[in-house]
Amino acid sequence: MHGMQKPSITSCGSFGPLSPYIGPYLAEIRNQGYSPQSLREQTHVLEACGRWLERTGRSAGDLNESIAHECLQRVVRRGFGRNTAPATLRRLLAMLRRIGVTPEPEARSLNRSEQLAHAYADFLLERNLAPRTIAIRRLVASRFLSEKFGSGPLKLCNLRAPDVTTFVQRHAHDHGPAHARTLVAGMRLFLGYLHYEGLIDSDLSQTVPAVAQWRFSTLPKHLSALQVRQVLRHCDRSTSLGRRNYAILLLLARLGLRACEVVRLNLEDLDWDNSRITVCGKGGQCARLPLPADVARAIAGYLQHDRPQYACRRLFIRDYAPIGGFDRGAAIACLVKRALAKAGVESGRKGAHLLRHSLATHMLRKGASLNEIGEVLRHRSPDTTGIYAKVDLKSLRSLALPWPGGAR
Repeated sequence: MHGMQKPSITSCGSFGPLSPYIGPYLAEIRNQGYSPQSLREQTHVLEACGRWLERTGRSAGDLNESIAHECLQRVVRRGFGRNTAPATLRRLLAMLRRIGVTPEPEARSLNRSEQLAHAYADFLLERNLAPRTIAIRRLVASRFLSEKFGSGPLKLCNLRAPDVTTFVQRHAHDHGPAHARTLVAGMRLFLGYLHYEGLIDSDLSQTVPAVAQWRFSTLPKHLSALQVRQVLRHCDRSTSLGRRNYAILLLLARLGLRACEVVRLNLEDLDWDNSRITVCGKGGQCARLPLPADVARAIAGYLQHDRPQYACRRLFIRDYAPIGGFDRGAAIACLVKRALAKAGVESGRKGAHLLRHSLATHMLRKGASLNEIGEVLRHRSPDTTGIYAKVDLKSLRSLALPWPGGAR
């Protein structure tokens, strides 16, 4: 029939005690960029949940994690919407608590190990460590305490060197060498904290075994300038997503940014008048870098035509709901990996750091000094830049001593 308005997504459903909150919920998730198909699935879940609450004599204010889990088990175990049901009810419960319909959950009392881990995290926060670093260090500490004391009393005075070495040896090979180094560093820091706070008499951080690390034993993986251009050329700039990815790849290739630095870029970090960009690196250190013309054009085009109109201040916005900035640098690493595959470029290393190494190698071969490379990459220690000295094989050959008795 002409002139008749299409019924809304909620007009045909019965949501029981959830009825007053369906409209605000759907408005909220629409703003977060969920697709129409996802909206229909979430609406189906809310309708089933609302009817179940009504049948069991419950109100919206009774909803909590336990009741939501029971609802999932009873009414949305299978069928349409089952994959989105857990996340839907988590979002609904968060909204109901935010607007005061449902009370906040009662705080669970922490045991002694959890209290200590919490205090340790506060200690690290006061020393301006990055949130992700704090989370990793806290995880190491919690795991050590849990394996040593379990749910029993926290008798730190009983800790001995064999407890430390046994823990490290047990978990050092769970993953690769980088994980082992993180584990060792975390244990040293935590045991040093215990001694600093007077919780143990001796500094057991000295007993943490070292992990072998030959930093100069291999060449840094890198791409040639031709391969970098090939990766950039194969980026599909006919789509909004492709243009966003192209701007990100340019930042990695031209400025050598780390993946986490790209994630943390905000709109206010761009100084268009002076063609500069502010980058917040490791340890909260910020640097103002010149913005190359091709990078500036790519970012400006993305901001003008492709970036979603969203309140988030992050420069780059992900292309899936909920709309917002990237959560972690791993997303940037995956972006680089896909770009390499699309360009048909083979490399032993496929993460975002590959382009950072490639920039340093290209600068070295163009005659830049290690000090200049260190300034561009914002290395705090010259030793970090020293790894690139191995790439300049021509200069290294001139330093090599002749082989005794060998041919000239």
